[in-house]
Amino acid sequence: MPHERPILLVEDNPDDEALTLRAFSKNKITNPVVVARDGVEALDYLFCTGGFADRDPASMPAVILLDLKLPRIDGLEVLRRIRASEKTALLPVVVLTTSKEHQDISEAYRLGANSYIRKPVDFERFIHAVGQLGLYWLSLNEPAEPTSGS
Repeated sequence: MPHERPILLVEDNPDDEALTLRAFSKNKITNPVVVARDGVEALDYLFCTGGFADRDPASMPAVILLDLKLPRIDGLEVLRRIRASEKTALLPVVVLTTSKEHQDISEAYRLGANSYIRKPVDFERFIHAVGQLGLYWLSLNEPAEPTSGS
């Protein structure tokens, strides 16, 4: 059921992570949240490798909130790999970043991002934005059925 599917938050900044989790709480978004703190960890989670080798591959996130400026593998490369795999190609990916560089926005959409949102600096605006994200991606959006391939 969609409300039970996890949210994958890919965020290396502990302050932004705490802010996002607090915004989920204030908006009564109860989906479990899995936090990946770099691009490698995000890909390990999605593809059940590394520290997530024992994760159930059938339990995919309802939505991925992806920062772009990440250590080890940046967010654009994570997005590229998500879209390149049949297992993850249809997952909703929302880029949630502080970057307002035109090149980042264009490249994220070219690589298949479903949405690009700049993190507002103001906490009240951020709470509102996260609430809208939750309403849309967790309640209103009809997700694509996962493919039966491997």
